[in-house]
Amino acid sequence: MAERSFTKEVRSLRLGAGAQFRGEGILAVTKALLQSGVGYVGGYQGSPISHLMDVLADAQDILSELGVHFEASASEATAAAMLAASINYPLRGAVTWKSTVGTNVASDALANLASAGVKGGALIIVGEDYGEGASIMQERTHAFAMKSQMWLLDPQPHLPQIVRAVEQGFELSEASHTPVMLMLRIRACHVYGRFTAKDNRRPSFSAADALRSPSRDYGRIILPPSTYAQEREKIEQRFPAAVRFVAERRLNDLLDGEAGEIGIVLQGGLYNSVLRALELLGCADSFGKSRIPLYVLNVTYPLVPQEWARFCAGKRAVLVVEEGQPEFIEQAASQILRQHDVPARLLGKGVLPMGGEYTVDVLRTGIGEFIKEWAPGLRGQAAAPPREVPLVPAGQLAKLVPPRPSGLCTGCPERPFFAAMKLLQRETGPLHISADIGCHSFATLPPFNMGNSIMGYGLGAAGASAFQTDGPRRSFAIMGDGGFWHNGLTSGIGNAVFNRHDGVTVIIDNNYSAATGGQDIPSSRWPNAHRQGNNSIIDAVRGVGIKWVRHTRTYDMAQTLKVLREALTTGFRGPKVIVAEGECQLNRQRRMRPLMKQAIKAGRRVVRERFGVDPDTCTGDHSCIRLSGCPSLTIRPNPDPLRTDPVAHVDNSCVGCGVCGEVAHAAVLCPSFYRAELLYNPSWRDRLLARVRGAVIGALQRRRDRRRLRWAL
Repeated sequence: MAERSFTKEVRSLRLGAGAQFRGEGILAVTKALLQSGVGYVGGYQGSPISHLMDVLADAQDILSELGVHFEASASEATAAAMLAASINYPLRGAVTWKSTVGTNVASDALANLASAGVKGGALIIVGEDYGEGASIMQERTHAFAMKSQMWLLDPQPHLPQIVRAVEQGFELSEASHTPVMLMLRIRACHVYGRFTAKDNRRPSFSAADALRSPSRDYGRIILPPSTYAQEREKIEQRFPAAVRFVAERRLNDLLDGEAGEIGIVLQGGLYNSVLRALELLGCADSFGKSRIPLYVLNVTYPLVPQEWARFCAGKRAVLVVEEGQPEFIEQAASQILRQHDVPARLLGKGVLPMGGEYTVDVLRTGIGEFIKEWAPGLRGQAAAPPREVPLVPAGQLAKLVPPRPSGLCTGCPERPFFAAMKLLQRETGPLHISADIGCHSFATLPPFNMGNSIMGYGLGAAGASAFQTDGPRRSFAIMGDGGFWHNGLTSGIGNAVFNRHDGVTVIIDNNYSAATGGQDIPSSRWPNAHRQGNNSIIDAVRGVGIKWVRHTRTYDMAQTLKVLREALTTGFRGPKVIVAEGECQLNRQRRMRPLMKQAIKAGRRVVRERFGVDPDTCTGDHSCIRLSGCPSLTIRPNPDPLRTDPVAHVDNSCVGCGVCGEVAHAAVLCPSFYRAELLYNPSWRDRLLARVRGAVIGALQRRRDRRRLRWAL
């Protein structure tokens, strides 16, 4: 199960030569892989390429027909190691993950792969999630490409260009015997467009062919003295071969413009944004024709010195539009121009900001300053200057718009667990909690405000390693089931057993890799035709030596609090693991709603739970909101004219998980929460019971009204 199904869209992957392919960038990448004769594909999901994994999973039948092996890898390192199949055989392979964090996980395998070199094309498709909206540290893939001498493609966010980059990425890899990285920003992943399709190709050389005739070359083994020869090969053969291929195939685009005294060099992925900024400045038309010459780097590493010298010759100034810091391209370009005695002034950072995403507004400001200084007459020829949008001061905006920190979904099973942790800390005082990557990382934000550090996916327990003291206090560590299988079993749990830690590790088991879109993992409960799931986390931790392990349902807060107290006070010395289980509510709704609709349509009896707040009983304390923060909990005016505090209210987004009621019960707050059952297709017994209940309740209400009248008189 995943966040989105591509069952219908993958039919377009069967289109043949000459047909018009329409869809979004992720589908275009998949089609390009099949047109290129890829033999195997692996990867690990993560924004912005999660949907690429989902598309490949839904296209399993098509892949099988073509003899293409696909697997959802246990981690990015696992995926990168798959590319070893291309070292000794002319077998094309591709892997994908979120960069830069995924690239860091895969760094050992990638460095060794780049050193050994490849015979078959090896393509690494990375999703570059950069800027203020990113969920990771602000690092760049470019640095890793340079460090390990792998070539980096950054195609324009236009479907024909993306398809071309995939196809030529394999060719570049084979021509230079080097793995190639293809970088896609989130806009490129989801941009819609069309291109002329080609026929899908079966791999010209398959894994079965390799197994029939195994090949071995000691020169490709990562051991001395082979590694010394491999480094010389990188410098003397692979790098020059890559530069020649990029130049001869014209992978970069040189676009002429009338303002020949200046020019702009830009990363291919920023092409659409730069063109839009130029249009707003009156320096380009709506069809992408720029009045300023452009040098579009669809390959950002390696650079081609001759192209730079040719583009910059005769120009007074050139602006380098390079997102991120350090300015690797700008520094290399400065060296190239000096070596070729090109006197053009090179500008980049300074005119443009050092960090942050280069949005259209940022580019319009920076490019506008560049034009104002070096070609002031150019903007004066625009028909009309763009209308400036008045900006609201930040302070005023903060008064108008309430803060909305990222948080857990409505009905999330992790919400009651962290509410229980909050109640626990009322008893014990603050605890050191080593947090982790995943949905549970939102617990570091209001209303929970817990979590002292986040070090990496599945590294929650490892992040608490230094706090294993002999004192009375114990540290807590959190990790999700996805992080547990990705990395935590060995780096966290196994390490804790080996080093005799005395801390507590909580594994939140929501049955899926929920944070990346709800993909299945080894412990997922529900059947999957292509995966083996339902593997026990408890058995796994016991298998590496955990002696103290407890299980609790997150929605049962009383039981959860009992287990947490036991973990803090037990006399057992050694690592302690709590598996807190509750199915991801989003995936549960995706799974149950179609079944419920079918049952209702078929006339079967269906009961759906909803929760609410009795406004006459609610005191306006709002501890339920402070403790759980559920998005379905809000406030309404108090119906009692003698009370001014607003009362709590459950809106229509409620999914009936019962967390609010559990919080109220566990915190001993108030009896204002009630549970209602929505009954579809009631039986005759249900109708009879409803009439009896209505009659009894009506009688009691009439008696109460008579008593009120008597007291009033």
